This record gives sequence, structure tokens and C-alpha cells, in this order.
Amino acid sequence: MPGVANRLLSGCWTTRAAIAGLTLSAVLSGACKAPPKPVQKEVVIWKNLGAWSGRGNAQTESFFGLTGALRMHWHTTNESPRGSGRFRLILQSAISGRDLQETVNEQGLGEGTVYTADDPRAFQITVDSANLDWSFTVEEAVFGKTAAVRPGASGR
Repeated sequence: MPGVANRLLSGCWTTRAAIAGLTLSAVLSGACKAPPKPVQKEVVIWKNLGAWSGRGNAQTESFFGLTGALRMHWHTTNESPRGSGRFRLILQSAISGRDLQETVNEQGLGEGTVYTADDPRAFQITVDSANLDWSFTVEEAVFGKTAAVRPGASGR
């Protein structure tokens, strides 16, 4: 009988040792995994390049567009006489004066936002306007990524 008891006890220890070894192996392999990659979001930030207002024709000073992706907000008011207002914005090369794009062409009162893209360069804008007050801004898209944040990490 002592032989049977020894066999049972030795088998029991062998099973326990095997389970302990597997558990330790699972824990260590989990600890050796590479940490999750940081998550980054692509973002667009609009940088103000200038704001202008007036009545009648005008030309802006030059401004640099480093990405060429532009957004223009415009607004017209005080049309006099009623129904006779005209407002055009013409994007030009500030080096050659060449017209690149007519971005706005409106009759009467209005407002809006237009997006345009061109090669990065020095720009200027010619305003062709009659019988109304106008204002507009030019912004440039700046592209980037958010700071790396590990999944599950808190920003506090």
C-alpha cells in the first residue's frame, strides 16, 4: 500500500507542477507582449491669414499659403441702390498678378464660405465690387496629428 500512496502523491505533485508551469508560462507570455500602439487622429486646424473689408474695388496685400488649401468666409451688406450690388473675389498669384481662380461671384446681398486649393505660394486677392459693403477672411488648412495617446490612458 505504501507504493500506491507514493504513486498517487507523486502523480498529484506532477499535475500541480504542470498546472503551475502552464500558469506561469501564460502570465509571462502576456507580460512579454508589445504594448498597444499609441492612437493618433488626423486633424485640420484653420490658421487665419487675413481679414479685409471695404466698399468698391480693392486688392489685398500679399499673403503666403504654405499648404495651398484655403477657406474664405465672405459677407456683403448695405446694398444701395437695391438690386445693383456685385461682389467678386479673384485669387491671384502675388508674384505675377495672374488670376488663379474666381472664388466668389455674387449679385446682391449674401454671405458664404468657399474652399479652394492651389499650389503653395504667395497669394493676393482682387475684389471686384459695386454698390455694397463687403468683408471677408482667408484661412489656411494646417494638417497634423494629435499627440499619441495609449488606448485606455486617461488625459488627466
